[in-house]
Amino acid sequence: MRFKIEIPTSQNRYPVYFQEQGLKYIGSLIKSHFNRRPVLVITDKNVWKHYGEKCCKALEKEGLTPFTVVLKGGEEEKSLETVSKIYSYALNVGVARDGLIIALGGGVIGDLAGFVAATYMRGISFIQIPTTLLSMVDSSIGGKVAVNHPAAKNIIGSFYQPSFVLVDEAFLGTLPSREITAGLAELIKYGIGLDSGLFRQLELSGLREEKGLLCSGGAYKKKKGFNFLKLIAKAVLIKGKVVAIDERDKGIRALLNLGHTFGHALESATGYQYYLHGEAVALGMMAATRLSQKFNNLNERDAGRIFELLGSLDLPPPPKGLSAEKVLNAMASDKKKQGTDLVFVLPSAIGESFLYKSPPRELIKEAVVFILGENKKCYNSSRSQAQDQNTAGVKK
Repeated sequence: MRFKIEIPTSQNRYPVYFQEQGLKYIGSLIKSHFNRRPVLVITDKNVWKHYGEKCCKALEKEGLTPFTVVLKGGEEEKSLETVSKIYSYALNVGVARDGLIIALGGGVIGDLAGFVAATYMRGISFIQIPTTLLSMVDSSIGGKVAVNHPAAKNIIGSFYQPSFVLVDEAFLGTLPSREITAGLAELIKYGIGLDSGLFRQLELSGLREEKGLLCSGGAYKKKKGFNFLKLIAKAVLIKGKVVAIDERDKGIRALLNLGHTFGHALESATGYQYYLHGEAVALGMMAATRLSQKFNNLNERDAGRIFELLGSLDLPPPPKGLSAEKVLNAMASDKKKQGTDLVFVLPSAIGESFLYKSPPRELIKEAVVFILGENKKCYNSSRSQAQDQNTAGVKK
């Protein structure tokens, strides 16, 4: 392996391996952790098309027997109905308590497969092989596994840590540009809320500039002299440290939800059919930044830098018919409520954030109106503001 990071938790201490073209080593990696056992690969049809055969061959090469569940993909798959079908298949092919589940896919597959692993026969081992940038830097780390309920996203779930995670940069080469944008939003989240050094690195990367992180059109293309894998590893290290302190989301881990109260509401109000999770979180972070400004907790210079960096992402415009009231109503089912209190994570400076309970409804609405009706304007004005202030002293 190129390098690895250890994630310590109360359940187990597990490695995150970082390796380009790492999928071909998955069989030998599994054998280094487990005795021979049946392997259930859970994936979706798009990932299977690109990587399914390669994964199974790597398993068979090491004498492992793979069984596969190939799902349609999308948030609608994260349901108890799908879980029940997977249970039936696993029982039918003879996956027992010594079996292993591989989550080969993005956040939806990781959450779903992890939930199956946590509940099948009272818990069997599983590993995460994230295939999207967002799942590499966020959802594959930390052991949150869940499925959706018609009333709310991820409302049925548990904390169940993987045995290991394999991050393979090669997966990024087949990702649509929107998926890259969604993952970059999560990277930016760590920078805004927890690590000013990462934020600065992302500013200096130029993101979508000609010689920046991405190629034209926003797709991923490995750039000479830029180590994207190390950028991903930095995000994993940040999250790993937070998880080690607060595995079950009772304290500091809540800060990882910057932008999520607004973002989840945007997803819910659009039936989980319009925004990718990372896109919704990016807009949610803009709303959180606006809200923090209203309380005078965030200075104009740092707010300008945040809007500048988020504004460099190619985010979709609001869909027709989406109103601030619809978004506010969707917030009522937020699973992170404390009693009747809505909890927001707000930035107080670049690299720092805090929890704020139940701000006045009119200010929440103003922040929602800001991202729905004024977001393109705010991108432009924040760029001008940042240029006037020499991007807060950051030299490019």
